[in-house]
Amino acid sequence: MKLGKLTDEAFDFMKTHTTIGAKILADSKAEILLLAQQIAISHHEKWNGRGYPQGLAGDTIPLAARIVGLTDVFDALTSKRPYKDPFLIEVALDIIKEERGEHFDPDIVDVFFENIDEILKIKDEVGSAEDMSPSDFIWSERDRG
Repeated sequence: MKLGKLTDEAFDFMKTHTTIGAKILADSKAEILLLAQQIAISHHEKWNGRGYPQGLAGDTIPLAARIVGLTDVFDALTSKRPYKDPFLIEVALDIIKEERGEHFDPDIVDVFFENIDEILKIKDEVGSAEDMSPSDFIWSERDRG
């Protein structure tokens, strides 16, 4: 949430969220948490192999991470951040089209656009994080302690 551009050092530190998240989720017996671990470690990999942290490319990136990676970018582009205003939906969609086969799996991009009306409907229903407060979430006993 820093204002302005990150330094190279800050960006390198920020990228560790992938490995930290994966470590937190590691060794679970719950299938859903193992899937979450895959997503955590791989959602910033790019179809062309220029992502992080492992530099995976193409089909070596887990399918769930390829899906979440695209939706994460769409959300980031269309959401307000302290360092930027949201892009117009049309601009965000153009960026995703341009990155088809580079950043994103071409098949995932195609499915995304085949379902864009439903995706935009869900986006409108959910709203944005800036409209939320901590009281909007259900807290477990562990979270309260």
